[in-house]
Amino acid sequence: MPISPNQGSTGGGTTVTITGTNLANATAVKFGSKLATITANTPTSVTVTSPSGAGVVDVTVTTSGGTSNPLSFFYVGAPFKSALNITSGPTGGGNTITITGTGLSTASAVNFGANAATPTVISDSQLSVTVPAGSGPGAVSVSVTTAGGTNNGLSYTYVDTPTVTTLSPNSGSTSGGTAVTITGTNLTTTQSVTFDGVTAPFFVVNSTTMSVVTPPGTAGAVDVVVTTTGGSATEVGGFTYVGGPGI
Repeated sequence: MPISPNQGSTGGGTTVTITGTNLANATAVKFGSKLATITANTPTSVTVTSPSGAGVVDVTVTTSGGTSNPLSFFYVGAPFKSALNITSGPTGGGNTITITGTGLSTASAVNFGANAATPTVISDSQLSVTVPAGSGPGAVSVSVTTAGGTNNGLSYTYVDTPTVTTLSPNSGSTSGGTAVTITGTNLTTTQSVTFDGVTAPFFVVNSTTMSVVTPPGTAGAVDVVVTTTGGSATEVGGFTYVGGPGI
């Protein structure tokens, strides 16, 4: 006589279906010593709402013909989340993060605000999940749903992709050391700036302005890439290295 699902929240409220034979007119379904609420009944099945409980309990069905053999039902505690290894990322989603905590082995969904993602269970204390796209920039709550219930309490911040509008000046010596002002949008979370793949020191002034000192480079136009939590913006040929005079 199968039972599905065979696990649920310690707080009760799980919809459970028991299948078998001669189950019509069931008068009682017990989870351990507690009665469950019968919501549907046919000759081959009984659907109930589980009562609260803990641990592993025997489930039995009683009809006018007697009481069935017991089946095991496992009560699962609510999950507890302790941390996200990455707390922000692009509005378009797609980056993979790790959630740590306890009671995560039965995780079936992770919600980022109103958007759900299916996690990969690594262990009872760790999940891996690909962040879904957000509805826009800003912080959203993160919740994990398991057989034991849903737990909230963490937040994740969506960040829009940066843009680069101008570089001033847009040329300088091949020896580097030119102070350049970059203007654009969504620059606050800048992680790196490169000139032709070479990392440059930078200082973020605000979301639309940053200061950069060029590294040494080879004569000619090079790409400038600004990378933030929200993604990357490339200004193709945005800066031109100029060689010094020679005699």
